[in-house]
Amino acid sequence: MTEGAGIRDGELPDDLTAAEAGMWQAFRNGTVYDLSSGDTVVDDPHGRHPWGPERTVRARIVCWLLLDGPPALAGRVSSLKLTGVQISGTLDLAGGTVVPYLEMKGCRFEREILLPEARFTTARFVDCSVPRLEAARVHTEGDLHLPRCRFHNGVRLTDAHIGTDLLMNQAIVYRDRSGRSLAADGMTVGQDLQAELLESHGELSLRSATIGVSLSLRGARLTNPYTRLALNAPQLTVERTLYLTPAGVGASMLSGATPARGTRIQRFECQGGVRLDDGRFGDAVDLERARFIFTEEQELSLRRVQAPELRFLGEKPQRGKVVLSGARVGNLVDRASAWPGPGNLHMGGFVYENLVPHGPFPLAERLEWVAAATAEYNPEPYERLASVLRAGGEDEDAREVLLAKQRRRRESLPLAAKLWGYVQDWTVAYGYRPGRAAVWMAVLWAAGSVAFAHASHPPLKGGDHPVWNPALFALDLLLPVIDLGQVGFWQLRGGWQWLAAAMVLLGWILATTVAAGATRLLRRN
Repeated sequence: MTEGAGIRDGELPDDLTAAEAGMWQAFRNGTVYDLSSGDTVVDDPHGRHPWGPERTVRARIVCWLLLDGPPALAGRVSSLKLTGVQISGTLDLAGGTVVPYLEMKGCRFEREILLPEARFTTARFVDCSVPRLEAARVHTEGDLHLPRCRFHNGVRLTDAHIGTDLLMNQAIVYRDRSGRSLAADGMTVGQDLQAELLESHGELSLRSATIGVSLSLRGARLTNPYTRLALNAPQLTVERTLYLTPAGVGASMLSGATPARGTRIQRFECQGGVRLDDGRFGDAVDLERARFIFTEEQELSLRRVQAPELRFLGEKPQRGKVVLSGARVGNLVDRASAWPGPGNLHMGGFVYENLVPHGPFPLAERLEWVAAATAEYNPEPYERLASVLRAGGEDEDAREVLLAKQRRRRESLPLAAKLWGYVQDWTVAYGYRPGRAAVWMAVLWAAGSVAFAHASHPPLKGGDHPVWNPALFALDLLLPVIDLGQVGFWQLRGGWQWLAAAMVLLGWILATTVAAGATRLLRRN
């Protein structure tokens, strides 16, 4: 019988092998076609044990069933459900519309799967060995499941549209000729993208992808020693949360659930740069216990990211940089041990509204955090931190931050201005500790009063003059502008003249620094 003849009546084509004839009948029944032997070693699709012709079907026959297969038996719904089957040849469904439900478990593909611009309801490939999945612009109304599969030459899902969920849990993906493991630029997923415990060997590219709910890379391991980036996802949009967090290994559990007691935990680990620039996240970016292994040139780039919450709770990168320039977050949840050291943190223009530290994060370490992000003096990180502390009612800490800003600024000034800065710091702490001025004034007044009590003080004129009062005389010298009626009536000689001049100079210095501090206070308010 020629191909297509009698198909409408459900007759078997003449050239089918025994394995293909069984698959044909199972398709019409809508039942699972299982050719596994029961031996886990033999049935391992990723193992080296050969599968003979009794377990092999041609890809051409599979395509025939999916695109133009026979009608279902009465009371049945046709579907292709294969287990433990080897598919020879290239499975080419490019541009086709597949109506039947498709599910393949523990199958072995000899050549690549071609699904560009194909349309599915739901397609599931579970624990399959696939040389390569080429599925640019594929469209599914429901799920696309690829858990525990191994792709030896990459996966391409560029501009794909997945109606509900994309599952790649525990999949292993090796790079293609361009160095990418998963190329999914412009992909749209209606609900969740779950790639928990994923192993990616190459660049995982999600540029301009859109995820309708959450993107979970819990426990994933991304490795790319070949190029600069292991995760390349600029302009990524996730309506809820991006999880780069631990996952339980070997536990049957719902995604994101707390692992049972005794479950081994595998943290998210990335060997290679991460680029999330211009990303938009509806709930949070969660880096709980994440480990980043960079070279000196690589970085965790979060430039211009927007999210209500950033949970920066990972392991401190030993090399490479963390860049938050231009990012905007609501809550910054962090711990002191998670941030890199000086020169490896950049956060110019980083805006956060609240600080939620996990564990001890004293102000001294917070100031070191700001200093680490400013190799050269930049007032913005200090002012942002002070603003957040003041909004949280920590006014004293906010003043300490602004004082640290002035001290940092002093390091960049010329010598004369630097010396004047030291004077302001020692006297009234740049106006942020105005109580010091009163202390200095009291000390100078007391010292001057005692000293001038022993000074020779003939009157300038023989006429009327007030009674000599060394305390008022010393105070009249210290207070600029204000005249207490003592200085203009008495004549001092020798060293007493120099002491009087010093008192006047010190009085002006104290007044000037207090005025400068008051000006800064009014400007802040």
